[in-house]
Amino acid sequence: MACLLEAPLRISVLSEVTATSRHYVDRLFDPDPQNVLQGVIDMKNAVIGNNKQKANLIVLGAVPRLLYLLQQSSSSLELRTECAVVLGSLAMGTENNIKSLVDCHIIPALLQGLLCSDLIFIEACLRCLRTIFISPVTPVQLLYTDPTVIPHIMSLLSRSQHTQEYITQIFAHCCKTPEHQMVLFNHGAIQNIAPLLISPSYKVRMQALKCFSVLAYENAQVSMTLVNVLVDGEQLSQVFARMMQRDKPIEMQLTAAKCLTYMCRAGAIRTDDNCIILKTLPCLVRMCSKERLLEERVEGAETLAFLMEPDIELQRIASVTDHLVSMLADYFKYPSSVSAITDIKRLDHDLKHAHELRQAAFKLYASLGSNDEDIRKKITETENMMDRIVSGLSESSIKVRLAAVRCLHSLSRSVQQLRTSFHDHAVWKPLMKLLQNAPDEVLVMASSTLCNLLLEFSPSKEPILESGVIELLCSLTQSDSPALRVNGIWALMNMAFQADQKVKVEIVRALGTEQLFRLLSDPDTNVLMKTLGLLRNLLSTRPHIDQIMSSHGKQIMQAVTLILEGEHSIEVKEQTLCILANIADGNTAKELIMTNDDMPQKIKYYMGHSNVKLQLAATFCISNLIWNEEDGEKLMTH
Repeated sequence: MACLLEAPLRISVLSEVTATSRHYVDRLFDPDPQNVLQGVIDMKNAVIGNNKQKANLIVLGAVPRLLYLLQQSSSSLELRTECAVVLGSLAMGTENNIKSLVDCHIIPALLQGLLCSDLIFIEACLRCLRTIFISPVTPVQLLYTDPTVIPHIMSLLSRSQHTQEYITQIFAHCCKTPEHQMVLFNHGAIQNIAPLLISPSYKVRMQALKCFSVLAYENAQVSMTLVNVLVDGEQLSQVFARMMQRDKPIEMQLTAAKCLTYMCRAGAIRTDDNCIILKTLPCLVRMCSKERLLEERVEGAETLAFLMEPDIELQRIASVTDHLVSMLADYFKYPSSVSAITDIKRLDHDLKHAHELRQAAFKLYASLGSNDEDIRKKITETENMMDRIVSGLSESSIKVRLAAVRCLHSLSRSVQQLRTSFHDHAVWKPLMKLLQNAPDEVLVMASSTLCNLLLEFSPSKEPILESGVIELLCSLTQSDSPALRVNGIWALMNMAFQADQKVKVEIVRALGTEQLFRLLSDPDTNVLMKTLGLLRNLLSTRPHIDQIMSSHGKQIMQAVTLILEGEHSIEVKEQTLCILANIADGNTAKELIMTNDDMPQKIKYYMGHSNVKLQLAATFCISNLIWNEEDGEKLMTH
């Protein structure tokens, strides 16, 4: 019987809640303005902290009526302000609430409200807009639809500390693309926001700082401008440096470090500047310590990885700062079963986001080990590191898999690691599995790593060859992505270097002459260069040269002719002449040059070319053509 009673009971409770909510909505339509105002105030008090009530009111159609009242010039300022406050409270509910508000065109209505002169109403509209725009479900483009909006909002910055806080927070969340950066920059964001960095309000200072971090990210023009900005007579970089002091809140230290990192990467600050070496880098390393919250450790590691990615000196300094390499090993152990976290909500949050720590650690290891052999050795010798990378390659999170393969790619640049750690842990197996079915971003990095594993001195080369990789690489050369085409052909080029004839024949068979010659006319120069490199490696050692030229000589000579006659770079033509030199070294293959009416003339032309590299390559062609001894050598490169 209990089951039979349960449903009617639920319905009666729901009806009661809906009836109560309906009462609030009905009062919005009262003919007496005073009753409407009181109804809105009562609604405001009813929805505070009550998500169920918020959802009910939205379902019952409160939003269109509130927006109507907010936009009516006949409504009193007090009523319009209270409507904005209630809408802001509804926006603080769930993501579905935000979607409903956006669907009701709340953003244009609130932006229109900013044209009012009343400060309290403006602040209420901005507060609601802030709440809506910081939600991940709001399309930020809505801020930029009307070109008059940004300059008007910029003009409101001086009205109060509240307008400063809300506007900078809106800008910080809505600046997502280079186009957004330039719109804000062109409307005076830097000169209007810079003075806010010394505001008496911490919230204003913090949001202004966040604005500069998103404005400067990968933007040279903004970064170069920031370097020359003075705030109260002090350079902006010095203001940021002061904000990184240990006595400042962690959020401020981290955001200031991001600003200087982005300015440095954009070329506005030198990598050997004291504010980078002595302030920014140590600050970011501090953020990686286990005393910091999970999100701080993630952001610190990812920002540090970005800062030192192109600079070997910063990598060396970071690797010996506060035991960073071993400190990062803790990222893989968190949170542990004996974690000191007593806050259950925090522990639950961290368990759900622990993969972000692993992703950040892989990224930072990849950046640390991208150039220096000693650092790579230190990384691979860190406890269970290779096992962790192998595990990372098969994690459910695509971001972790990408970061793990980036780390592997960075370490694969080491001859020593290819011969030892990579071989001992058979990393080629999970790498091959990753290549079977992955998004392009992962495929690019995984195939780049495979190129290194296929180098002649890599012990992994043989087992990879036996695993049937040739078909896979040939399929990559047909990709729409130039990066994947380059990597596919590059890996085949490495595979063909000093390979036996069986492997070379298999490459030519799997690739097919049609695809090979299609790649020789690829619009991407990198693809063309690597295809020429593959051809050079295929056409090495006399028996191989003669065998390949006997079956494909006509097409190869045709391709060589087209390239030498076409508008190509010196490097491309040099590579092509070197292929010709290899052909000239064959016993029977050289006849294809000698019996071609144009080819000797072309070689003669390049011998008299102004570029020394082309002269030299053409000379090798002649040398190999006239060399008759069985042990004659030829030019051959990897």
